[in-house]
Amino acid sequence: MTRFVPLVAAIMFAGTASAQRYTSPPVSVSAVIGGDHITIDYYAPSAHGRKIIGNLVPYDEVWCTGANWATKITTETGLDFNGLKVPKGSYSIWTLPNEKQWMLIINKQTGQFHLNYDESQDFGRVKMNVKALSAPVETFKIEVAPTVGNSGTLSLMWETTDAWVPITVMH
Repeated sequence: MTRFVPLVAAIMFAGTASAQRYTSPPVSVSAVIGGDHITIDYYAPSAHGRKIIGNLVPYDEVWCTGANWATKITTETGLDFNGLKVPKGSYSIWTLPNEKQWMLIINKQTGQFHLNYDESQDFGRVKMNVKALSAPVETFKIEVAPTVGNSGTLSLMWETTDAWVPITVMH
């Protein structure tokens, strides 16, 4: 029995170390565009040597745009995502990646687990621009950045992909 205890401890430690290595920590990003705050809360997974886009994040399947719980966007005012007009409030962000085109999905629900996407709650969908990054991004990253006046961009970056959409604050 005394030889069994160290073996169990080693197995438990290995499982804990592996689970800790693949955590997706919570991240909150925000920006002020046109005088109004936009905040995005998400969980940021890392690549850990895995193929991401088209594999871990499969093409032609809705992705929760992060890990663990659905990514949440909160805005103090209405936003126009490249033609999709969204009133102020909180929403979840999902994406539908494709090899050539990504879709941004704004969903009326928030707080759902990453596997619990309900298409009937979609507020709307809009095409995203996709470009290759010059250097790989290890940990999934969302950026909201002001550009000029009431305009900005929402970018989703991971591996060598940047899927982005212009946003405009509606006053």
